[in-house]
Amino acid sequence: MEKRVVITGMGIWSCLGITLDSVRDALYTGKSGIIFSQERKDAGFRSALCANIEHPDLKPYISRNLRQFMPEEAQYAYMATRNALEHAKLDQSYIDEHEVGIIYGNDSAVESTMHSLDNFREYKDTSACGSGSIFQSMNSTVTMNLACLFHLRGINLTSSAACASGSQAVGLAYLLIKNGLQDCIICGGAQEANMYSVAAFDGIQSFSIRENEPTKASRPFDANRDGLVPGGGAATLVVESYEHAIKRGAPILAEIVSWGFSGNGDHISTPNIAGPARSLELCLKNGNVRTKNIGYVNAHATSTRIGDSREALAISQIFGDYKVPVTSTKSQTGHEMWMAGASELIYSILMMKNDFIAGNINFENPDEDTSCLNIIPETKETHFDMFLSNSFGFGGTNSTIIIKNI
Repeated sequence: MEKRVVITGMGIWSCLGITLDSVRDALYTGKSGIIFSQERKDAGFRSALCANIEHPDLKPYISRNLRQFMPEEAQYAYMATRNALEHAKLDQSYIDEHEVGIIYGNDSAVESTMHSLDNFREYKDTSACGSGSIFQSMNSTVTMNLACLFHLRGINLTSSAACASGSQAVGLAYLLIKNGLQDCIICGGAQEANMYSVAAFDGIQSFSIRENEPTKASRPFDANRDGLVPGGGAATLVVESYEHAIKRGAPILAEIVSWGFSGNGDHISTPNIAGPARSLELCLKNGNVRTKNIGYVNAHATSTRIGDSREALAISQIFGDYKVPVTSTKSQTGHEMWMAGASELIYSILMMKNDFIAGNINFENPDEDTSCLNIIPETKETHFDMFLSNSFGFGGTNSTIIIKNI
């Protein structure tokens, strides 16, 4: 018998804030987390725009000998997970006595890899890499660190699926719990925010060059969009079966209704319409959800010309005459990449629980393709009980999740 899957805790480390309350307020007021970085400009970036993310201090929580295994993204993920576990009322004594798993999205460890190999090349000695370098430089660095730090004995898995990584981590957790293979899984996504991690993106001119207006640079769906803005941080959700949550007296925030996924089977970087549309279609079908049940769509839209256009056409194709409200929170955060699929679930849940839709800031004029959508440009106070969130990534990997209020 399939089990209901619920979300009982959330934690966030974002350019919009590092607590749920601060992030909720930032969403409501339309705050942008985007800044101009002189460091990036001096280093040779074509675009020096990025998200402004606070660096965490782990010294009060983790010893120095354990911190050496943790790159930037694992540090963000640790803080987000601490907060999510507290929110879910899931303490260490309970974790020690039960099987709790972790599935986390991460698809790079660029800075730590670069530093260790730079040391090797400079000193011509492999020991110069450092004893923690191998653990910092693997894509699975987040799950291996968090599993050890929190003593997690359930599934231990990294989802590396480009910008769908965080969403697929949540989707996989949903699937395992739904089918009775796990009772409780910590899941989410993390993204390193250092300049080295996105230098190659800048090199292929993926980023907006609206440097004189940092807060207006990320403008999903707008006719004058000229590229994305890189972000980062981490987002953690505690996901468990409804029965497990009730049994331990956990606060239930929302229920995961369905997960849909697809591959484009096409170009490695240029998206099509059919792949995203198939992901949406399967998510609705798998959850037996009618389009008119969806009160809000959190779009993947990253502020790129082709990506936004293709997604707009895919959403329009699936929703037809029903003009569901659509926004992209990336207008405020920039593109949080491996983290985005998880963080955008948290942003949308915060909206749903507080009866508003955060405006798609900087949306002033649609183009021929994006005009088919009902894009909400300013914060709108409204009630909705179910939303759909899209995440699409390089290689044509697509993930769609539907969540409902409880």
